[in-house]
Amino acid sequence: MLDSKLFDHTLLKADAKSADIMRMVEEAKEHNFMSVCVNSYYTKMVSDALKGTDVRTTTVVGFPLGQMCSKAKAFETKCAVEDGSDEIDMVINVGALKEGKYDVVLEDIKAVRSACEGKTLKVIIECCLLTDDEIVKACELSEEAKADFVKTSTGFSTGGAKACDVALMKKTVGDRLEVKASGGIHSGAEATEMVNAGATRLGTSATLQIIAD
Repeated sequence: MLDSKLFDHTLLKADAKSADIMRMVEEAKEHNFMSVCVNSYYTKMVSDALKGTDVRTTTVVGFPLGQMCSKAKAFETKCAVEDGSDEIDMVINVGALKEGKYDVVLEDIKAVRSACEGKTLKVIIECCLLTDDEIVKACELSEEAKADFVKTSTGFSTGGAKACDVALMKKTVGDRLEVKASGGIHSGAEATEMVNAGATRLGTSATLQIIAD
């Protein structure tokens, strides 16, 4: 049986309403998930609702495209932390990575790292848009910027988490960083496959279905 603390219970849809988010909060509290993952508009509401529990608040930053200026990402991060976020899941600038502008990608991650010092930082590298070599490079840059996790996907691009990508990420970062698999995980079997490949956290919207399998 999968540990409940593997899961970031996630709702990031544009039409998510307060009632939908609060339902996720109650589900996370009932099942003792690791966190509730939301867009920054809902950070304070979620953080307030989770007070007195050990369920964390996770906020996505630069989501889902990643091509905002670094100052904007840092400001969004600062706001999220002020509103009570415990963890930040940021999207890298994929285009800059693919152009070989590694200094841009590195400084982008560093800007967010600085804005959430003391909090958990996960770096979404969007594997479905990257070659294996680019996945490795994104992981190396995330480590250099002192992130805590590398994360496979937003779930909003051309594909989600794949076990082969998780394994490559884990091979690259070893035990120095953790790996989060997210996007398209809908069953217990799929979740277990990600864990077996090296993921220590799963971002899922179908969490209740997964734990019931």
